[in-house]
Amino acid sequence: MEILRCNEINLKETVKRSEQDVNNVLANVNDILNNVRENGDESVKDYTEKFDNVTIDELKVSDEEIKKAYDTIDESLVVALRQAGENIRKFHERQVPEEWKIEVMPGITAGQIVRPLNSVGCYIPGGRAAYPSSILMTVIPAKIAGVKRVVCVTPPQKEGEILDAILVAADIAGADEIYKVGGAQAIGALAYGTQSIPKVDKIVGPGNIFVTAAKKLVYGEVDIEFPAGPSEVLILADSTSNPEFLATDILAQAEHDPNASCFLVTNDEKLAFKTNEYVKEFSKNAARHEIIEESLSKNGKIIITETIDEAIDITNEYAPEHLIISTENDSEILNEINNAGSIFLGLYSPVAAGDYGSGTNHVLPTGGGAKMYSGLSTEAFIKKPTVQKITQDGLRELSKTSVPIAEYEGFFAHANSFKIRK
Repeated sequence: MEILRCNEINLKETVKRSEQDVNNVLANVNDILNNVRENGDESVKDYTEKFDNVTIDELKVSDEEIKKAYDTIDESLVVALRQAGENIRKFHERQVPEEWKIEVMPGITAGQIVRPLNSVGCYIPGGRAAYPSSILMTVIPAKIAGVKRVVCVTPPQKEGEILDAILVAADIAGADEIYKVGGAQAIGALAYGTQSIPKVDKIVGPGNIFVTAAKKLVYGEVDIEFPAGPSEVLILADSTSNPEFLATDILAQAEHDPNASCFLVTNDEKLAFKTNEYVKEFSKNAARHEIIEESLSKNGKIIITETIDEAIDITNEYAPEHLIISTENDSEILNEINNAGSIFLGLYSPVAAGDYGSGTNHVLPTGGGAKMYSGLSTEAFIKKPTVQKITQDGLRELSKTSVPIAEYEGFFAHANSFKIRK
């Protein structure tokens, strides 16, 4: 990892990470989407054969395939997925907003009601690895919100099957349908509908650059949560932290992807160098050594600051997907943090806890998106229409406010809708 000193860097340049430049693939992805919209299942199957080298006859996963998955998967993994699902369910149930109403003025009552989306598509990656945890993170909040139809799409394996863990996780989460399709063609199928895959109202879930580009292009036809790029972590630490712990957190993020970004920001020089030593030591025997090495060589940085306040400023400017605060006064520092997707406090809160089972969601904004977005939540699958009811007396009083404004803006029919009721 590159070690830098705060007074020697250009902050805006230093905190740049390996963002996905979807502009380079937009034209190709747009062609795929148009073909799927025009030719439906035929195009989906053709692209699956072209990109995944798999011939698919039946896109939808059958109930028999799901039942068989339970027979072949290790029971300990089933237990773990169920417990993780329960924790995720508990956390996301608390996110359901309440309906409310108030009396704005005498005779005027206004409020907000809560209604779920009708259908949602959850994209589950299947390239470098399989992610049953992503099914739990996307499907469970949608079902808690009350979405009637939750669909999962994921790329098929070489023999045309979906991995057992993916099928079991989808069943545990409560997915209504699972389809053997990935990439931009899967996003097109969800957005426009095909003979086998009815369209949805919203698409969520992480994916590669082609999936991200496709989600951007279909936005408006359907809703999406937010664009997401390579995974990232920033660790804000002081002398009370543990360099071995920090090294494992850095490696855990780096093993995601060669374009993952890992930052350590600290006001303690000794901690900085010691952590870097452990990173080098631990990475030698890591199972995903090559990915880790590429990630850290491109986007691994340790920044030494003079003060903890400088470290906080860097953190807010970076707006990390994952933020670990490993300091003596983590609660006080938390009060100063404005921009982060998901935050982990203290020595015993690794990012991996949020990835799998602490209950929080691991579908999070990257590339500085935490300045504008929160992570995926139950509210992502909910609409909140407003409601008002006005009495005759209330209308009479409100017309004193509304009629002059409407007439000034030139909307005389608006004004007349008040006057005729008076």
